Amino acid sequence: MSKISKFFKGGGSAASRGRGGPSPQEALARLRETEEMLSKKQEYLETRIERELAVARQHGTKNKRAALQALKRKKRYEKQLSQIDGTLSTIEFQREALENSHTNTEVLKNMGYAAQAMKKVHENMDLNKIDDLMQDITEQQDVAQEISDAISSRAAFNDEFDEDELMAELEELEQEELNKGMRDVRLPSVPSTSLPSHPGKHLACHFVFLLIKALSSTRKRAEDEDEMKKLAAWAS
Repeated sequence: MSKISKFFKGGGSAASRGRGGPSPQEALARLRETEEMLSKKQEYLETRIERELAVARQHGTKNKRAALQALKRKKRYEKQLSQIDGTLSTIEFQREALENSHTNTEVLKNMGYAAQAMKKVHENMDLNKIDDLMQDITEQQDVAQEISDAISSRAAFNDEFDEDELMAELEELEQEELNKGMRDVRLPSVPSTSLPSHPGKHLACHFVFLLIKALSSTRKRAEDEDEMKKLAAWAS
């Protein structure tokens, strides 16, 4: 059995062993402690390697034996350093896997709590009652829409009157206005100047011209009043 296996097998606390194994937090703490210890060992070996190189340079060919011994020690330190690098990589991988496992465990635990909470909430819910409730809500919304449509629609307060009779009365009113306009037309006075060779004919033509002009003005005014009435009726 390797030393690391013995370390993980026998390094746990009594409380952890009594519970059947360490908790993820305890294992992660142990792994971090091991990484810190091996990192310090790396620094120590790197320092020894530099020292042995300095010794080998100092002796050189003058004292081959001392130089070679220093180089041999350097090789051993380098081998230990390489082994520690591999061990740290393994521990780092194991720590990351344990952290991920712990995270997944916590996630699953919380998801289980959420599932239990949802189950507890849904225990008092009856799907049939929910369907009835939604149907009632839909019906009340339809009723509210009908009420809104009825309120917003224009009320026909004048449906009891005959539209043909109203139009006939309107035409009579327009004819009265037209006749009134004809009565208000003032004929021009007889000119004081001398009349031409045919005064009767000239005067008749002038009178007809003025009459046509007056009728046109009266008709234009009646048409304008009719348009104003239509515009007022549309606006109301």
